[in-house]
Amino acid sequence: MVLGKRWKDAAETVIIGGGCVGVSLAYHLAKAGQKDVVLLEKSELTAGSTWHAAVGFHQPGSIRIASTPVRVDELKYQMARTHWHPTPQWLITPEKIKELFPLLNMDKVLAGLYNPGDGHIDPYSLTMALAAGARMYGAQIYNPALVSGLTPTSDGKWDVQTPHGTIRANRIVNATGFWAREVGQQIGFDHPTIPVHHQYVVTATVPEVKALKAELPVIRDLEGSYYLRQERDGLLFGPYEKEEKMVLQDSWVRDGVPPGFGKELFESDLDRIMHHVEMAMEMVPVLKNADIINIVSGPITYTPDLLPMVGPHQGARNYWTAIGFGYGVIHAGGIGKFLSDWIVTGEPPYDLIECDPNRYGKWTTVPYLCAKARESYGFNNVVGYPKEERFAGRPTNRTSGVYELLKGKASMGFHAGWEQPHWFYKPGDNAGYKPSFRRTNWFGPVGRECKLVMEKVGVVDLTPFGKFMVKGKDSHKLLDRLFANTMPKVGLTNISHMLTPTGRVYAEVTITQLTPGEFLLITGSGSELHDLRWMEEEVAEGAYDVDISNVTEDIGVLGVAGPKARDVLQKLTQEDMSDASFKFLHCKPIQLGGINLRAIRISYTGMNCDTNPLEAGLDYFIKLNKHADFIGKAALQEIKAKGLKRKLSYITMETDDVDPEGNETIWLNGKVVGNTTSGAYSYTTQQSLAFAYLPVELCSVGQKVEVEMLGRKYPAMVVQEPLVLTEPTRTRLQKKSKA
Repeated sequence: MVLGKRWKDAAETVIIGGGCVGVSLAYHLAKAGQKDVVLLEKSELTAGSTWHAAVGFHQPGSIRIASTPVRVDELKYQMARTHWHPTPQWLITPEKIKELFPLLNMDKVLAGLYNPGDGHIDPYSLTMALAAGARMYGAQIYNPALVSGLTPTSDGKWDVQTPHGTIRANRIVNATGFWAREVGQQIGFDHPTIPVHHQYVVTATVPEVKALKAELPVIRDLEGSYYLRQERDGLLFGPYEKEEKMVLQDSWVRDGVPPGFGKELFESDLDRIMHHVEMAMEMVPVLKNADIINIVSGPITYTPDLLPMVGPHQGARNYWTAIGFGYGVIHAGGIGKFLSDWIVTGEPPYDLIECDPNRYGKWTTVPYLCAKARESYGFNNVVGYPKEERFAGRPTNRTSGVYELLKGKASMGFHAGWEQPHWFYKPGDNAGYKPSFRRTNWFGPVGRECKLVMEKVGVVDLTPFGKFMVKGKDSHKLLDRLFANTMPKVGLTNISHMLTPTGRVYAEVTITQLTPGEFLLITGSGSELHDLRWMEEEVAEGAYDVDISNVTEDIGVLGVAGPKARDVLQKLTQEDMSDASFKFLHCKPIQLGGINLRAIRISYTGMNCDTNPLEAGLDYFIKLNKHADFIGKAALQEIKAKGLKRKLSYITMETDDVDPEGNETIWLNGKVVGNTTSGAYSYTTQQSLAFAYLPVELCSVGQKVEVEMLGRKYPAMVVQEPLVLTEPTRTRLQKKSKA
């Protein structure tokens, strides 16, 4: 309690919210040595979603049950992408499943994914243990301490107002669970989170369970869409209803969370989950004679895509979020450590861009949030196909100028709020969304498109690219600090990389200097606010005289590609589009069909925060000899001096109807040696290709390895430069030959 404690008036970090996630962060920050860590909880620790979560630590393992051939493929797909991580996990037979869980009806069981390290934990005990650890390392936990106001200061700090006084904080972290919207609204954010009703059922003692000598593993019946585990001598199971039956607490989005709500529950509704109860009884027959002693219905928080929002938030300096956890107890330990490392070191310890809070923008409206949260809850256990598309809440208000023209002729994809064609169909094609782990209905039409572009010309809608205008007295100075490449001269373009202090790739950006001191920056659609926040942070820290404008929705982009691209453009403009007049990495203003625009001759690749540019083969874009001390320069110099342990290699594969997606495990002589980063079928070379990280000693041309996909290991071989010389590769090779 606050009473009897000395109230601190300043802190390094103030964490708002005393659930498992917030307390975990307090613990990890204090353990890492941060001296002034304060956690504020409005009522009691674990009030909110944590207290009623259905979980000391039991570790009986877990099994995901596959009862259809497609589900078996799904498990194989997941295994191929996890073998290169050091987590013990195995695909097991029905016989092994029966041995581990003897109460299962095995009639439909085909396989299972077994993780011996899994289990369940009491959330209250976990939170209190973390709180005790946080206090032991010096953190202060105040409750009840309602945050009544948040005011930013001119130097990037925050005044956190409570009934007990105000704390000046270097940074604040919103970890308030289903109160996240209310806290965010104090500083102008409408965080896209919404409470969802989740129910679980607890039975009385089941004699067959009581007679067991070992605790049953937790199971997740994927087709039945529920989890089930042993609870003392009974059973506990929690289903996920289909979207048409699940319940959103949307009134809280509209009217706010009722004052004083903490450890209350919602009224249960067994009828709503009866279909799943019946499926659980079929899978675990002893449930049929079990007495139900409790049905718990409480709020859990969902974001539109079910992933949490973790990290610093663009638009408010030193404001961080750790919200939107549908499974907060599960994620609390890892997220607390992840955020602590980021706060202490200044960069994320590994890439979690999928959970970046800046993946959402103003396009994320309340109707969109409700539609997507309903879909995400209902899809909790649907098959996780590659290239998955979900259709609720679409389209948003983010559509390009050619959307109406294209939408009836293409299978549309969705990214960062934008609708974008994935592939085009013609009369007679097998149109529609038909997901698969193997080649599916888009394979032929995409091949047709590739042939047209490689032999003639194609137009691609690239409007979703994130776009920024940077100008001002210090624009050149700022960009030289942020980027590892030299800045292009007026009328020229280059590809450059923002690096973290330890020399890892934070972002890949195309930079064009339009006029002296005026730069156009182009990044990926999913990186728009992610990259903007990084740049704005440097502007604030360095006190640069510069203006950064986000013009993403103001500028349309069309990519024109193929050997006939120049011919098409030349027919529409009076400007000279010849190779001599319009060279690679040049920019020029032109009129196209009477419309003024900028033409940039460029091509693209991509990296992430888990790689450094030297091991990725991007040293051509890294200018370690440039005068400016760019972020990550010293770290890269040290990496270069020590030598690389792995490098990005190009591999060909011998496959059938399965192609690499990225993150597949690479094997050699029965040992894991690397992983793919991306891959696809090449319609030009008629084989599967992939980029892969391998130990330096295995990067020689001709080196043979195996790539795991859907339970098989396919032969693969390291090859020379890309088998088809695209323009940027050709240009780079020409420059190397002249060096």
